[in-house]
Amino acid sequence: MEGGRAVDLGSGVLGCAHYRRRCKIRAPCCDEVFDCRHCHNEAKNSLETAPLKRHDVPRHEVKQVICSSCGTEQEVQQNCQNCGVCMGKYFCTKCKFFDDDVSKNQYHCDECGICRTGGKENYFHCKKCGCCYSKLMRDAHRCVERAMHHNCPVCFEYLFDTMKDITVLPCGHTIHLECVKEMEHHCRYSCPVCSKSICDMSNMWRRLDQEIAKTPMPEAYQNKMVWILCNDCGAQCEVQFHIVANKCTSCESYNTRQMQGGPPASCSSGTPEVVR
Repeated sequence: MEGGRAVDLGSGVLGCAHYRRRCKIRAPCCDEVFDCRHCHNEAKNSLETAPLKRHDVPRHEVKQVICSSCGTEQEVQQNCQNCGVCMGKYFCTKCKFFDDDVSKNQYHCDECGICRTGGKENYFHCKKCGCCYSKLMRDAHRCVERAMHHNCPVCFEYLFDTMKDITVLPCGHTIHLECVKEMEHHCRYSCPVCSKSICDMSNMWRRLDQEIAKTPMPEAYQNKMVWILCNDCGAQCEVQFHIVANKCTSCESYNTRQMQGGPPASCSSGTPEVVR
């Protein structure tokens, strides 16, 4: 401490793969020391840990931190009580969170109960969805109750406090951006939760129109009629069966699944037909 002021020792190389900071935390759940909560959760939820002993650290219950510069253990505070070093230029007393990389524009959302990045001026909290969205989506997003309070439907990582980029699909369901890109790489264009199309598929539907026109069905199937459920608009309709795909007569989407019998069917008898 110099003249009663905190000492800034520069960025250095302190911290971990998740955060740049100058302290470690003592986990209140297992009384062990870790660089950050993510380091704790990765270690305590690894395959080497017995299933009954796996757990996440209760972040808001952290009481003690250890200064990385002098090794002094102390109550949670921004500046070390012994050497005066600033343990994190961004510091949240509510989340017990430290980070030296303030370029992330961190802010604490009281309604989410956690710190987020991107600048508070750029985001709003949707009470129904229970999470923060970009202000660009204020009048455009479709509300889904507790939209991020679940696992990513592709990789199964919990979305609410993930460090990865998240995107909101047109149907309102949330998913990791990198998982959407991986789906598209494998020609999967429907929401893993509700099966609605995740992008404009009109070009693909026109190509399917052409493919069906060039692929006549055998005589035995030319008059075969089937009931389908449209994943995009929810309509149930009876259409002429085709082996390539079945087109919704309501919205002209091929994102459909065949039903057993006709309405009022309570559920589908098979899996969705995948448009490739």
